[in-house]
Amino acid sequence: MTSAPTPAAMGIYERRHQTPLATGVWGEPFIRQDSGGSNGAAMQAAALPAAMVVSPPSLVEPKFESQLALQHVEDGDSPLEEAPMQSSDSFDHEPSKPRDKIQRRLAQNREAARKSRLRKKAYIQNLETSRMKLAQLEQEITRARQQGVYISSRNSTGLSAAIDSGVATFELEYASWVEEQSKQTAELRAALQANASELQLRILVEAGLAHYDKLFRAKSAAAKADVFFVMSGMWRTAVERFFLWIAGFRPSELLKILSPQLEPMTEQQATAVHGLQQKARQVEDALSQGMEKLQQTLADSLLMAAVVTSSGDASPEPSAAASGCYMAQMASAMGSLEALVGFVDHADHLRQETLQNMYKILTARQAARGLLALGDYCQRLRALSSLWAARPREPT
Repeated sequence: MTSAPTPAAMGIYERRHQTPLATGVWGEPFIRQDSGGSNGAAMQAAALPAAMVVSPPSLVEPKFESQLALQHVEDGDSPLEEAPMQSSDSFDHEPSKPRDKIQRRLAQNREAARKSRLRKKAYIQNLETSRMKLAQLEQEITRARQQGVYISSRNSTGLSAAIDSGVATFELEYASWVEEQSKQTAELRAALQANASELQLRILVEAGLAHYDKLFRAKSAAAKADVFFVMSGMWRTAVERFFLWIAGFRPSELLKILSPQLEPMTEQQATAVHGLQQKARQVEDALSQGMEKLQQTLADSLLMAAVVTSSGDASPEPSAAASGCYMAQMASAMGSLEALVGFVDHADHLRQETLQNMYKILTARQAARGLLALGDYCQRLRALSSLWAARPREPT
């Protein structure tokens, strides 16, 4: 019978098989199978406990990383500690890239929104500036049109008559008067909406009445310079001329338009307003009849002058008597034309008196509503004229 191997032989066996035991698959030691009977079995039995103690289980696969495992074992490093560190670094850097990209995109969006707001603000400011310039240009065009129409109407007769300085002054004064009327109308509207006191409304109403007095004085001076210019209403818009009566509005018709705006009125106030309307209509009829009589007198004077001229003899030059009669008739016609200035003054006096009497009848708040309605009515007439002038026309 063969004896068991000595301890020295066991040590040699362990040193020879230490590395394969460390690199075995899942801790199973590499044991050489010996076909020899008891001797091989004894050696396998003796080596198994030592291998189980010495060799720890390895997670590295020997097929692909046996050399890497041997290198780490010799250097004293553990391969199990290196792999997690490399994997952790890679996972830490990968998500940071999308986050940085999102932050950059958000910053770009904020900057684009800020620039868009700035562009929108500049665009609105440009629109407001353009609107103000357009309003000023429209006012200048209106003034130029009013002056240009009168100039063209005078020059279309073929006479190179110069424009009277009084007429030109009145045109400028009336344009300024219209602007001031618009401001006063806006002030009256704001005061009524704010429920201003009676004293404040009375001050505004008296300022409005004084403004109309200023217009009547300017018209009187312009009528003395050129009564036909004032009578024709060329200083007004086209729609205003349609309602013209002796260079202005009819007081009775104006009271008829404004009466609904003065409600509620007491019975005494309603009676007084009705009486004022009847009186204004009577004076209007008297002035209208006077105008018709003046037109007939002027026509008769011109007709008599023509008859006198045609009744002379057949000589190429008229006689002295005929010439004298002709000049007398023309002088009479000139006197009739000068009477037109008086008709304009009487009509404006009736308008002024009607406004003053209405102020005495009404309260301050009612008078403010009446002046506001009158201002709005005049502005609508001018606006309608502008729309009519700007209407589309068919090509001729």
